[in-house]
Amino acid sequence: MGSLIGLGRVIAYVYSIRYSAFMKREKTSAKNRDVRVLLHNIRSTHNVGSIFRTADAAGISHIYISGYTPSPVDQFNRKQKDIAKTALGAEDSVAWSKTSTVKTLIAQLKIEGFSTVALEQSKQSVDYKKVELGEKVLIVVGNEVKGMSPELLKLADVVAEIPMKGEKESLNVSVAFGIALFRLLNI
Repeated sequence: MGSLIGLGRVIAYVYSIRYSAFMKREKTSAKNRDVRVLLHNIRSTHNVGSIFRTADAAGISHIYISGYTPSPVDQFNRKQKDIAKTALGAEDSVAWSKTSTVKTLIAQLKIEGFSTVALEQSKQSVDYKKVELGEKVLIVVGNEVKGMSPELLKLADVVAEIPMKGEKESLNVSVAFGIALFRLLNI
């Protein structure tokens, strides 16, 4: 009986070392990555706020807002209450900016070494679990109903899709963003 207890301690000790080393590798790789998000033509302030909150949780470095996506502040620089309500302060902790030219933004980021991943259902999409991210990534999220235009999809290096197993064809945009983001970043 004494040897079994000793053996149990050794196994627990070895397991602890392996787990600890694994966790350090994961944190280092996530910390070195620069992941940014582009929200294009998102209608709902609640979805925008939720995406900000999820982005904060995942350590996103910047959110770009384009098209008619509502921004965290109005034209008088007052907080948008609906975004603030769902973001819970993430609109202050995640850097963001509004851009009027998506094509120019993506071109500039590609010059800086960013790859672009669009989250969308399309003929050219691949299962999001098969996408491997580089060190610099822009994740593009589109409209809740219409998705992204073919022109915007052409600017993406890869189009990632979450496969649907039930009767519904899609998920809410903020839910899909969270699922894909955490899987892509291995969080």
